[in-house]
Amino acid sequence: MTHLGRIAARLTTVNSPKEGYRYVPPMRLNAWLARAGVASRRKADELIKDGRVTVNGEPGQLNTFVQRTDDVRLDGKPLVKQELAYVLLHKPAGVVTTASDPQGRETVVDLIDLPTRVVPVGRLDADTTGALLLTNDGDLAHQLAHPKYEVDKVYVVQLWKQPTDGTLRKLAEGVNLEDGKTSPAEVRRLAGSTIELTIHEGRNRQVKRMFEAVGYRVKALHRAQYAHLTLKGLEPGQWRELEPSEVERLRATTKPPRAPARR
Repeated sequence: MTHLGRIAARLTTVNSPKEGYRYVPPMRLNAWLARAGVASRRKADELIKDGRVTVNGEPGQLNTFVQRTDDVRLDGKPLVKQELAYVLLHKPAGVVTTASDPQGRETVVDLIDLPTRVVPVGRLDADTTGALLLTNDGDLAHQLAHPKYEVDKVYVVQLWKQPTDGTLRKLAEGVNLEDGKTSPAEVRRLAGSTIELTIHEGRNRQVKRMFEAVGYRVKALHRAQYAHLTLKGLEPGQWRELEPSEVERLRATTKPPRAPARR
């Protein structure tokens, strides 16, 4: 089935009973299209610019906001905003962390069998394995990726040679990279040349670059934990939807601490 065919199979009226009558705040059109499983926000912008999207019979604009009861159509076919979905994947080696790949390689999205389109939060290199969160909740994904919320990512790193204790102290204090010094990290030796590293930043290839900066090359890299989420019960390539309590805990992670009450 083609991509548009899958969209057509999900067509329904906008007044979905799942939405009920609770207040749903307006959403920018490109974000609404992403929630409908049409495309990423960037590609949704292209659809809007090409005049293929209408809202209540009028051509959609980049600054259009959509209400719950609005009639949104792509190429004349009505769409419905999807339910939010949150997935934890045990990413195997050799799979790329993207929604689509121009080289035709298998992607993490290909591994997820859900009617709802989800996209990865952050990236793992093709040869890196481990915990990867995917969702269509763009607001939460943006917050989780923002360094100010300091979401912990725990990695198990295998090196080609055993590092010294002094090297591990340097990593813990932060090392200088071309895009700035890294924040302090938690570092402990698991066995010989196998190191556990906990960071809360999400720079491109950060773990590998940190070890390269202190003179060591990474042999294998595995993300064992993302925030509070571990891979217990998941083999490489397997995934599961998060429990509501796990989603709420992720949301709590991205909330600023409350100011102490005045006496």
